[in-house]
Amino acid sequence: MTHSSETAGRLDSSKLNELERIFFPRSIAVVGVSPDPEEIASMWLRCLAERGFQGHLHAVNRKGGEFLGRPIRPSLSAVPGQVDLVIVCIPRGGVLDLLRECPGKGVRAVYFYTAGFSESGQPEWAGVEAEMVRLAREGGFRIIGPNCFGIYNPAHGIPYGPFNTMPPAGSVGLIVQSGGNMGKILEYGLTQGLGFGKGVSLGNASDLGAADFLEYLALDPETRVIGLYLEGPRDTRRLFEVLRATAGVKPVVVWKGGSSAAGARAAASHTGALAASPAVWSAALRQAGAIEVRSLDEMADTLLLLDRFGPLRRNNLGAICGLTDGGGGESVLISDVCAAVGIDVPRLTDAAERALVDLIGQVGSVLGNPVDMSQCQSDPEKVQRAIDLLASEPQIDLLLVYESAGVLLDLYPREVTAAVNDVILAFAGKKAKPVVLVLPYGPAEARRREIEQRFIGAGIPVLPSIERAARAIRNVSRLPHTAGPSRSSSRRG
Repeated sequence: MTHSSETAGRLDSSKLNELERIFFPRSIAVVGVSPDPEEIASMWLRCLAERGFQGHLHAVNRKGGEFLGRPIRPSLSAVPGQVDLVIVCIPRGGVLDLLRECPGKGVRAVYFYTAGFSESGQPEWAGVEAEMVRLAREGGFRIIGPNCFGIYNPAHGIPYGPFNTMPPAGSVGLIVQSGGNMGKILEYGLTQGLGFGKGVSLGNASDLGAADFLEYLALDPETRVIGLYLEGPRDTRRLFEVLRATAGVKPVVVWKGGSSAAGARAAASHTGALAASPAVWSAALRQAGAIEVRSLDEMADTLLLLDRFGPLRRNNLGAICGLTDGGGGESVLISDVCAAVGIDVPRLTDAAERALVDLIGQVGSVLGNPVDMSQCQSDPEKVQRAIDLLASEPQIDLLLVYESAGVLLDLYPREVTAAVNDVILAFAGKKAKPVVLVLPYGPAEARRREIEQRFIGAGIPVLPSIERAARAIRNVSRLPHTAGPSRSSSRRG
């Protein structure tokens, strides 16, 4: 991979300045607000107000009125002062007249929740979408969408559309063509402690597209990892040029929707996306240095591990299982799943295997890697010694602990389970080697969730199956370490 400084030089630094005011607007006008709090535009304005948007908020509707103590202006032109960002939630027939008002207000960007344009398949409305872009170019502003939820920036008080979904601010950036899928990824972050810094729902991407926002996030010092979901970009050549440059400085995880015939048809009617060969996409993504994933769960899990660990140089796994009974089967499961995805579960040194015999005994357990603790009766001291032994092996890069919480809680007192988890948490806190906890769903779901929250609160990734954990571990070891820009928080103005 190209050295990061050389690669970053291929990115257009002007993109950072061009899109900065879109992510950090000083003023927002929401068009379509009414006194009815159930209207989508009214909900949008309320969420911006409640989430502490750091700027001026304006409501617009030709019928006028009042909402949240704010006057509803009859037109965009009637809003006092300059408007950086316009959010549009009105019927599609009124959008061209609205766009003609934008140059007079100094608008930087407009994004449209309003849908029914090129994705409808109707030439008339595809023509209106083209005219929208023409007016934007002529007026000196940009369009996001239409058919989207637009910008997400929790640090600036911009929630995801009219929803209260707002995980803690973090360093993961998102570019997602589907508004629904972006919402689901943010919900994952909310439950798993994964923070997102900036995001954008693109919809039809009639003007600003994935390549524009990818270039911005590549240059953004607050973004460390980028997730990208696409159905059909309009300019694939430029996208892959930017993707190659971005992957040289930051990990980029890409999920391409519409890979099946049925999915391609759905994508065409969803965002007007054009079909492309999955094999061609996969080859192009590999050449660009991106990490390809094939589902929402895989994307979210991979982003979680990248956020926690960064790219791993190798993926030699040391595993602990059998904290209750059944460790033999768990050992086989872990070994088979890891082998299937290309993760090495290496043999331990002779000295380590002898130490396991002394620790566990020779009867009833698999003595090797994965380490089967079945005969240890969930003894916290023996669990700690096993983890320390595995971690001391130089060929082991990361540790995985497989815990069947329901069985553990049924067989042993709650304080024993807590003590075992204290051991795992204490080791992970040393950060000597990365630790992933696999905590399958089970009958004791409420108590399992309590354990999960303890680990999530400590910053330790928790995944519900070895299959999901293995895919994510494989993904984060596909790239060498990349050197992105340093963190910065001085981004207002």
